[in-house]
Amino acid sequence: MQGLTELLTPVNAGSQNLKVAEIDPRTDPRWEAFVRGHPNGSIHHHPAWLEALEREYGQKGVHFLCEDSAGKVLAVLPMLETRGLPFGLARSLAGRRLSSLPRTPVAGPLSIDDGATVALLQEAIERVDADPGLRLQIKTQGRELDGLIDGIACAPWRLSYLLKLPEDGQRPFRIAKSHNRAAVKRALQKAGRLGVYARPAETEAELDVWYGLYLETMRHNAVPPRPYRFFAALWQLLKPLGMMELILAEQDRAGRRVILAGSIFLSFGETVTYAFGGSRLRDLALRPNDVIQWRAINDAHKNGYRFFDFGEVPEGEDDLAKFKRKWGAEPVRLHRYYYPANTALHSGIADSRGYVDVLGKAIWRRLPLRAISWLGDQLYARL
Repeated sequence: MQGLTELLTPVNAGSQNLKVAEIDPRTDPRWEAFVRGHPNGSIHHHPAWLEALEREYGQKGVHFLCEDSAGKVLAVLPMLETRGLPFGLARSLAGRRLSSLPRTPVAGPLSIDDGATVALLQEAIERVDADPGLRLQIKTQGRELDGLIDGIACAPWRLSYLLKLPEDGQRPFRIAKSHNRAAVKRALQKAGRLGVYARPAETEAELDVWYGLYLETMRHNAVPPRPYRFFAALWQLLKPLGMMELILAEQDRAGRRVILAGSIFLSFGETVTYAFGGSRLRDLALRPNDVIQWRAINDAHKNGYRFFDFGEVPEGEDDLAKFKRKWGAEPVRLHRYYYPANTALHSGIADSRGYVDVLGKAIWRRLPLRAISWLGDQLYARL
C-alpha cells in the first residue's frame, strides 16, 4: 500500500490520464488511508460515518475515487442520493439531490489536485444530467470550488463556530475573554454545588435514555429529530474506533443517578466535533450543558486535539450562537454548491431556519415525543 507521504504529495495532473471509479470505502483501504492522511480529512469523510448514513435509511452511497495513470489516489468524493421533499416544499433546494453529503454539515471533495477535483465533479454532473429532476449539492466550509467548473453556483450557508485549542496540552485550557471566563466559572460552581457531574456513557441503554432527552430538546427547539437507529449506528460503528463519545451530565438524587443532559462528540484527525445534544428542559438551570462542554473541551485539549468544532447555528438563533462564542469559538461561514444553478441561490433562500417552519412551531411544540420522532424520521428520509 502507498505510504501517506506518497498518497498526499500534491501533483499537477493536468496532463495526466485521470481515472474516476465508484468504489466502496468500507472495503477499499485506499479511501480511509487517503482521508486519514489528508490535512482536511474529516469524520464525515470516514467510511464509518458513510456507513452510518447508509444504515439510517438503507441508502446506497455513490462514492467516487480519482487516481492517476500510476494508481496514485488524488481525490475522493462521498455522495448519497436523496428523495427530496414532496410538493415543492423549501423549493428546489430540498428537492431530489445527489449530495455530499445529506444530513451532514460539511463534506465535499477531498483532493490534492485541482484536475482530480474537476474530474470528480464532472462525473457527478454527468450522473445528474442523466436523471431529470436531480440536483447536485456539495457542502464545503470555504469557497474552494469556485472557478473550477462551469454551471456550479455557490451560496453562503450558516455560520459554524470553531475553537482553536492551545498547542501545549500540558497547560490547562483557559477561556480568553475575562467576562466569558467568569460566566463559565459561575455556571460550573453552581453545578458543582448542586452535585452535577459529567461522565462518558458506558452502555447503549444509556444512549437510549439520552435519546428521550434529545427528542425533548428537538421539540422545544422546533427542529426535526434524527431516528434512534442513526445514533445506534454511530455507537456501533464509531465508538469502538474511539471516534464517538456520549458525555452525560448526572445528578445523584436520593441514591439514584438521574441523567440531566448529554452530548455526542465525534473525534477525528485534529478535531473534536460537538454533533448532537439533548437536555431535560426543567433541569437546565442546573447548568448541565456547561459541565458537559467544559469536560469535552478539556479532554480534547489534554488529548492533543487542535480544534473543537461547536457546529453550525441557524440564522436568528442568537442565544445558541452566544453559548458557543463564550468558550472562545470564532464564526466560520459554511457554503453550499449547487448544479444546475438556481435563482433561489441569489435571493437569500439558501439559508433556512428549518423545514419544520412549514408545520408551525406552535403546533410542533405541542406534539407528543413519539409523534416528533415519527415526523422527524419521515422528513429526514427525504433529505
